[in-house]
Amino acid sequence: MTDLQRLLDFAERSAVPGGFGFLGGNGQVIAERPLMTFITARKTHVFGLAQLLGRPGAGELVRHGVEALTDGPLRDAARGGWYATAEDDTKSAYVHAFVVLAGATATVVGAPGGRELLDDALDVWQTRFWDDDAGLAVEEWDAGWTRLSDYRGANANMHGVEASLAAADALGDGDPRAARLRTQALRSTERVVHGWARERAWRLPEHFTPDWTPLPEYNRDEPADPFRPYGVTIGHQFEWARLALHLRAVTPEPPAWLIDDGVALFDAAATRGWAADGADGFPYTLGWDDRVVVGARMHWVLCEAVAAAEAFAGVTGDRRYGDLARRWRAHGEERFADPVTGSWHHELTPDGRVASGTWDGQPDAYHLVQMLLLSEGRPVRGSVAATLR
Repeated sequence: MTDLQRLLDFAERSAVPGGFGFLGGNGQVIAERPLMTFITARKTHVFGLAQLLGRPGAGELVRHGVEALTDGPLRDAARGGWYATAEDDTKSAYVHAFVVLAGATATVVGAPGGRELLDDALDVWQTRFWDDDAGLAVEEWDAGWTRLSDYRGANANMHGVEASLAAADALGDGDPRAARLRTQALRSTERVVHGWARERAWRLPEHFTPDWTPLPEYNRDEPADPFRPYGVTIGHQFEWARLALHLRAVTPEPPAWLIDDGVALFDAAATRGWAADGADGFPYTLGWDDRVVVGARMHWVLCEAVAAAEAFAGVTGDRRYGDLARRWRAHGEERFADPVTGSWHHELTPDGRVASGTWDGQPDAYHLVQMLLLSEGRPVRGSVAATLR
């Protein structure tokens, strides 16, 4: 079984000046890969969760992450916000959602500068990305905040929901921003899950025009894009389903659709996704006809499937979710677990060979750490940090 402490040992090797780097499968930072804000923010969050578990040295890594996101090369000190990477000065909602998440977890653990990071990141999120008329976040600006991309996406909004719930938990109910953030998260989830996913028989569109008209053919020519793949992304359906439960936990008088739609979205991902091409596992993407488009198996997709199954098992008490979680995790331990690093290979072929068509190395501990923590029978709260706290 994957050991959390050994996984964190591996993740710690990513600490570099200015943040956390991109780890290869050999446990070394890949020097050619630029420093990425989303990886630095995710690792800051992960080490914050480790600090809540009492892991020695985790607090110093959280401090390192906060300092990197506050004073390092990834932050635009003059114009505000965070660059995508040390070599890409675009400013995206996806990246900023993870900076909010990092600031939230750093605040929960009392990291020096954590609350200031959270306040700064929330200010940018609310003023630059949140579109109150749409109830959703816009996608991407240029470095000077002068040109807004025409693209709109569900992926960034999904992580915006996660980050908003985490920030609300970190701020506490005494801060009026907490209620606003939870309301925004509910509005986004209602549009995406209760709206687009339900209307399309639980095949969730990911890509949109500026007025939020779905673009079902987007990236057909680049179907394996790591952030904007063509078609139905199985892992995101599991994530949205689980987030509906986190929302339900912090929403006064939650609407029934949160759990009803979450179940329907989960079941669609599970039944259409598992072994869709005849081989065990979840393919990365399906077409609108439920046929496999990208058959590669991504570790994060399986992690999100297990985490969602565990959450539904706890909330509903239905044994079938626990059975699925155990079955899918056993598949992960057999296929994805890397005995050398203690982490999981990030991409496999359908027959289980290590691949790198979309992801190379093992840079990300976020999905696997959260899966492990949600697999220990903990109750579903607004955020993972709140569950541990």
